[in-house]
Amino acid sequence: MGRQECRYEHFYIGGEWVGASTGHVITPVNPSTEVALGSVPKALEADVDAAVDAARRAFDERGGWSGWEPGRRAEVMERFATEIEARAGRIAELVSLQNGMPISMSRQLEAGYPTEVLRYYAGLARTTDFSEVRGGLLGGSIEVRHVPVGVAAAIVPWNYPQVLSMFKIAPAMAAGCTVVLKPSPEAVFDSFLVAEAAEAAGVPAGVLNVVPGGREAGAHLVAHPGVDKVAFTGSTPAGRVVAETCGRLLRPVTLELGGKSAGIILDDAELDPATIGEDLIRATLTNNGQTCFLSTRILAPRSRYAEVVDLVTELARTLPVGDAMDENTLIGPLTTAHQRERVEGHIAKGRSEGGRITTGGGRPVGLDKGWFIEPTVFADVGSGFGVAQEEIFGPVLCVLPYDDVDDAVRIANDSDYGLGGTVWTSDPERGAAVARRVRTGTIGVNRYLPDPVAPFGGVKASGLGTELGPEGLESYLQIQSVYC
Repeated sequence: MGRQECRYEHFYIGGEWVGASTGHVITPVNPSTEVALGSVPKALEADVDAAVDAARRAFDERGGWSGWEPGRRAEVMERFATEIEARAGRIAELVSLQNGMPISMSRQLEAGYPTEVLRYYAGLARTTDFSEVRGGLLGGSIEVRHVPVGVAAAIVPWNYPQVLSMFKIAPAMAAGCTVVLKPSPEAVFDSFLVAEAAEAAGVPAGVLNVVPGGREAGAHLVAHPGVDKVAFTGSTPAGRVVAETCGRLLRPVTLELGGKSAGIILDDAELDPATIGEDLIRATLTNNGQTCFLSTRILAPRSRYAEVVDLVTELARTLPVGDAMDENTLIGPLTTAHQRERVEGHIAKGRSEGGRITTGGGRPVGLDKGWFIEPTVFADVGSGFGVAQEEIFGPVLCVLPYDDVDDAVRIANDSDYGLGGTVWTSDPERGAAVARRVRTGTIGVNRYLPDPVAPFGGVKASGLGTELGPEGLESYLQIQSVYC
């Protein structure tokens, strides 16, 4: 695809391309150029109702998706993955044009990773025992069935639209659930390509429905009486609102929310940029800093504090900043003008608190169009500073000193969040021992990358429940005991 305008005029509902209930549209803007990319229809309540009704029919009908033999569902999922692969290049390009993710990264993550997740769950559908028989203590036998929960509402943000969509779609389909997907208004075109792939793969009508919309559509979907489970990825404040609704309705919910993770550099870490640089940048500044699990609080031993500050500063300073479609770009723009304003506000607050900026802090020279921010590093930061406690969601790092390992763990745990984290050391066993002391849902030693086979989720204000792994499949199942 070139850079011509992209337009869709219909939603994908019930296996068909259906006209919108009104003429409202979403017009995504290229954050690298500030030029409108095209338009798609904007879902309102009537459109969400139609999507949920289609998903409900596909789930409830006799012989429908929920009643299919799991291996048969797996075959459809594998065809679905193949059709997504056929569109991978275009998906990557559309994602980068909409959210500013560097194209080299989008090809790996947004085009490649989702199909791995889909195939992984197809495999689990084939191998999972969805029923077992137990001998009863009171006589007879008991069949314990793991059955699909029903219609799943999947609400995803703009930063990783395809990865986070497939975190929900794949296990739901494997379990036998049907899905209503609501993409974010800032990243919608790619979801229509996935709908096209579902249609081409022969995914049965109503199993996947795509209705992009704003907060009102999302709120209506979360509270809809035809929905049985909600899976939401987004900010912690928004997640609390979703949780309140689901709690009132006694509706199962998975929440993957914000983060402010710590990267603990131990005193024995190898600080050669050639050794640590690429992995450290990936763990701290991936996707222009717009990643919830990033280790944006870098904790350094006092004995090596200046050395760590110099390393992080040099790594950030040398990252190429530019148009997301440029093959050489490693830091693209922030997704919206509002997001850039938020990040600039955090930077100003860090300055006012006494933080010392060692690189960055402003808008790049020569990039007059686009919502760019220089990669920014704060030194001389205390654990109580706003830049060390608040999720910034941009290319901003802070380096904090610690006295000993106990102090490092204390600082790492001094956060409302608990989603990711890293430990950097020349002794992986020592690093793993430190990692186990950090109160977080996931953490890596000398690297960080969520693997499809391992559960991914947070603690504290970072969310409820998990995605990925067999545990991700379990969240779309409920248990029924049949006494015989």
